[in-house]
Amino acid sequence: MVDVITMGEALIDFVPTESGLPLAEVNNFYRRFGGAPANVAVGLGKLGEEVGFIGKVGEDSFGDYLEREFRENGVDVSGLRKTREANTTLAFVSLTEAGERDFAFYRNPGADELLTEDEIDEDYIASSKFLHFGSLSLTRKESREATVKAVRCAKRHGVTVTMDPNLRADLWEDEDKLKKTVKELLPEVQVVKLSEEEALFLTESSGLEAATNEILKEGPKLVVATRGEKGCLLNFHGSVHRIGGHQVDVKDTTGAGDGFMAGGLHKLIQLNGNLEGLTETNVLDAVEFGNAVAAMTTTDYGATSSFPNREEVNRFTS
Repeated sequence: MVDVITMGEALIDFVPTESGLPLAEVNNFYRRFGGAPANVAVGLGKLGEEVGFIGKVGEDSFGDYLEREFRENGVDVSGLRKTREANTTLAFVSLTEAGERDFAFYRNPGADELLTEDEIDEDYIASSKFLHFGSLSLTRKESREATVKAVRCAKRHGVTVTMDPNLRADLWEDEDKLKKTVKELLPEVQVVKLSEEEALFLTESSGLEAATNEILKEGPKLVVATRGEKGCLLNFHGSVHRIGGHQVDVKDTTGAGDGFMAGGLHKLIQLNGNLEGLTETNVLDAVEFGNAVAAMTTTDYGATSSFPNREEVNRFTS
């Protein structure tokens, strides 16, 4: 039994050893564990939470590596499946001088897209407190149906559903289908974490506060929009707060949002999965902790390599 299940893509990020070059000019890469929901699982494991992952990787060396990393970070892999029908997905990440990134995916299809409805264990989901997912698992019919089944199963059993859209428009046929697919699931979700750019894209609003209000109208109780080094904006039942970020020496922003999600969930888990009694104090505590984890994540290359444990976060914020 685990407190949190994350589901979606687990993949390999190849991150350039130096910033500021287009991918065509990069000679050397770091191999890093990747995939937003997978990163969140590892982040929670490092924070000491009971966490599991649902997804699919290739029956190849990269898939073996991802499974090993899950296990070594305390993530339950009973929901991880392997396939010979496709390889483990790869993502090459180009970094600018500011540490911002641009992705090139090798996924046509990737193993993560081949997870099916039949591979979703309802009892496993029902035994948890939180289910977290993103939008990359919605890009293909098989994994989309599996994701929708898991989300509706969670809702049926009173499991809190959280979502980080983690939008990658170039993986979709067109942007309208992306928006429609993501927005159709918002009524099933209690907590949404997304970037400022994603909030504005999904709602076509002129400002961030208006965008988060539009998302709240779809059903979620809490919307958090991250803003990089500027921190984040949170909207809880229409009450808006802006929280500043932390000044750190940024090497790579890959996975910062996933670190934020892991940190925020870590705090929300302490409410025993019941968000009915969620207060602004609870929300602010969760967001501030998430902000700290996100900042610490940017201090090394790749996401999970710089995820902190609880003691490290406490020292960072003291």
